[in-house]
Amino acid sequence: MEPEDWEIPDNLQPHPDDYSFDLDRALSAVVGVRANVPADAFTASTLGTERVGNGAVIREDGLVLTIGYLITEAESVWLITADGRAVPAHPLGFDGNSGLGLVQALGPLGLPALALGDAEALAVGAEAIMAAGGGRRHAIETRVVSRQEFAGYWEYVLDNAIFTAPAHPFWSGSALISQEGKLLGTGSLILQQGDGKRRMDMNMVVPVSCLPPVLDELLTLGRPKAPPRPWLGLYAMEGEEGIVVGGLSEKGPAARAGIQQGDRIIGVGDEDVTDLAGLWRKVWQSGPAGSTVLLRVGREGSRLAVRVTSADRQSFLRAPKLH
Repeated sequence: MEPEDWEIPDNLQPHPDDYSFDLDRALSAVVGVRANVPADAFTASTLGTERVGNGAVIREDGLVLTIGYLITEAESVWLITADGRAVPAHPLGFDGNSGLGLVQALGPLGLPALALGDAEALAVGAEAIMAAGGGRRHAIETRVVSRQEFAGYWEYVLDNAIFTAPAHPFWSGSALISQEGKLLGTGSLILQQGDGKRRMDMNMVVPVSCLPPVLDELLTLGRPKAPPRPWLGLYAMEGEEGIVVGGLSEKGPAARAGIQQGDRIIGVGDEDVTDLAGLWRKVWQSGPAGSTVLLRVGREGSRLAVRVTSADRQSFLRAPKLH
């Protein structure tokens, strides 16, 4: 189902009388993002070749903040305004550490910009708006249900992620807007908490506080200037038996070193690991990309030590074409 063919129920939408700022003007700063990626791109098999999400205008010259996986290796990007205009855009770059991405409109958007709010001060229980492109009918009133560390299976850790509920059904790159009309975060995931009888869907949101430290570098270099972290190319998950390799990037360092799906990761170097965040942090402490990472794994009742020569993940990706 296309996002524009669906709308949030009226009782869950924000209403102008409840806010001190111009709600419709603020929501007009949230645009749809459509990206096309070549079929032979590195991320095409996992993220698809046609990606649809959202972004928020953060500068009136058409600079848009979105979630990085929407625009990674994109060959073309279009921004869709609430009044139905399609404006071509150029992917400037993304920060693999936070997951945030930047897009520059190549034509006039004529839209206001959302000021960045104080995401670090956002407390559990605070009310906010989660908005996709398309105005009020694509916006939902939500609440912060948690602030905590988040670890992803794709070699990712966010120190102080924002979790909101109820969840927005079109969360990718959606804008979390404060009660004062400022941008607090960018939607990344939808997660489920609880069992089948009492389940709560919530969004994981990347705080905008992750952007200012790398903004200038993304604008000029397309990526952070700091040495890239070592990347292994494995997908790990926490289970009853500990941390298990659920999959591997076919051309990645871990696969080349002999790590196999189903391996149980016991430790990195001399240190044991018991959770995903601990695993990735120990890997990153091994040095910059290119460093050798010693993984201790369990396989079919045996224990092995596997040396993985890490890589810079971004070296596997297509660079954006200049327009």
